[in-house]
Amino acid sequence: MNKDLIWKKLSSHYIHKGPWATLRSDRCEMPDGRIVEDYYVLEYPNWVNAVAVTKDNKILMVQQYRHAAGIVSLEIPGGVMEAGELPEDALRRELLEETGYQFDDFELLCITYANPSTANNKTFCYLAKGGKKVQEQELDEHEELIVNTYTADEVKQLLADNKIVQALHCTGLFYALMKLEKIR
Repeated sequence: MNKDLIWKKLSSHYIHKGPWATLRSDRCEMPDGRIVEDYYVLEYPNWVNAVAVTKDNKILMVQQYRHAAGIVSLEIPGGVMEAGELPEDALRRELLEETGYQFDDFELLCITYANPSTANNKTFCYLAKGGKKVQEQELDEHEELIVNTYTADEVKQLLADNKIVQALHCTGLFYALMKLEKIR
């Protein structure tokens, strides 16, 4: 990392603190001495998601309404990490809650940032293999998810047709399809 590019945080104060997002304003000094008076940062908890492959080689995908964009989105399963929770533990919990499938074989594919210019959190994306259905969904109060299964070729076509629009999920699918040798 080039240290000559790093800003120095001089002060910080919170504008809003909420359960899903917090907004703070930082006062910073750039390397050349210029002062940035109000740099707004969204603080979110870290996230986990997985390209979840069942025992019969199907990829689990979920459909859900995303209010900010006003769309029904086709996504890979995942969610918010609880405070102090390890990424694999959070993922195991999220997969079971959202899909009813249990996974024990996890491989970290990548760590990504949704928007590192304005948000501080990261997403841990995994390849989960060998999933088996062990229970019904246990969704959070405001979750409504439909679980579907697809072959790797079907997922590739969904990506090619721009039917999967969540950028972090497209990234995870790209890495997983490379790992599974479905794309080069």
